[in-house]
Amino acid sequence: MKLIEDSLNKLISYIEKEKYLGYDPYDGLKSPFFKLPFLRNNKFIRFGFQQFIKRFPINLRSIFFIPKGYNPVTLGLCIQGYSRLAKAYPEKKNIFEQKVNFLVDELEKLIPEGYSGACWGYDFDWEARYSKIPGYQPTIVATGIITNGLFIAYETFGHQKAKNLCISASEFVLKDVKRTYDGNDFCFSYSPFDYQVVFNASMKGVRLLSQVYSITKEEKLKDLAFNAAAFVMKHQGIDGSWVYSMSGTGGWVDNYHTGYIIDCIDEFINKTGNISFSTNLQNGIKYYLDNFFEKDGIPKFYNKKIYPIDCTAASQSLLTLSRFNHLELGSNTAIWMIQNMQSEEGYFYFRKFRRYKMRQSFMRWSNAWMFAGLGDLCLALKSDK
Repeated sequence: MKLIEDSLNKLISYIEKEKYLGYDPYDGLKSPFFKLPFLRNNKFIRFGFQQFIKRFPINLRSIFFIPKGYNPVTLGLCIQGYSRLAKAYPEKKNIFEQKVNFLVDELEKLIPEGYSGACWGYDFDWEARYSKIPGYQPTIVATGIITNGLFIAYETFGHQKAKNLCISASEFVLKDVKRTYDGNDFCFSYSPFDYQVVFNASMKGVRLLSQVYSITKEEKLKDLAFNAAAFVMKHQGIDGSWVYSMSGTGGWVDNYHTGYIIDCIDEFINKTGNISFSTNLQNGIKYYLDNFFEKDGIPKFYNKKIYPIDCTAASQSLLTLSRFNHLELGSNTAIWMIQNMQSEEGYFYFRKFRRYKMRQSFMRWSNAWMFAGLGDLCLALKSDK
């Protein structure tokens, strides 16, 4: 436990020293070169450069004048981390509450105009395969991660602004996000700009509606959350797995997107009281435990492939294992990551491949996610005593 606590304190010190600012794997298009007319709208070059800057083992961002960013998802994950620590260490609750108050106010400033409710995106243009999302424009993924942190802050501190932002964000999901239907059931789109059928993304909408239902008791939210969850459950494999999406290139199964779905199903059940998907949940948990961990708790990235060992996958492992009380495995995963992937400065490296590590510090992808994961694990370990 002390090793985990010391690691988390080092990580928090680093995040706060950097004032929550940092690079991101996908921030390549923040380079001023992409403001030039030829590059501004060339999807092939934009997508290719974004992937190049992400995958190159050395951080080239300073060469391309890419600045550190203030990512709303970083703030949401840190809100979650601070809120968990306030419950784990009640003697420090006031300190953590002050930090949460600051971050909630900052998130309110980052809500883009023109939507039906509170919503968030990333602080950079994102050139995806099937869509193009401008910086700060919303996705259901970013919004769902942030509102989960806000909801936890509301549960922990009774934070009224956090509660109101969650309620407002449910209007964004209901009115601005597109849907793909199968009878009465449907999948929420990834963003207001596309019709992608991405299972974990839609489940983040389910989680938000379920959480808001637990506050307002508005039956419509419960019913729509059920219909959206039912769509995803229909596409669960016989073995308990889910592929990433229904697109031709989305047929892989990985650690953190699977963990997202499992956590969201559990939240739907807990917040609505509807147990219709309990068997789906149990099958998903069994698949997750059986397919995404090596000996000593090493978190695999894919179901059939270990590498890259990745910080978001590892942190989601900590969140899911803590939620379902698999604390020995969670502790082993945390210890392995601390001993193999944390720098002396406190930040976590991006990824480890078989023969090398990518030692870049990414504030959202690595550090904020590990803060949230380690925070949940600390609370679970303290509660288990």
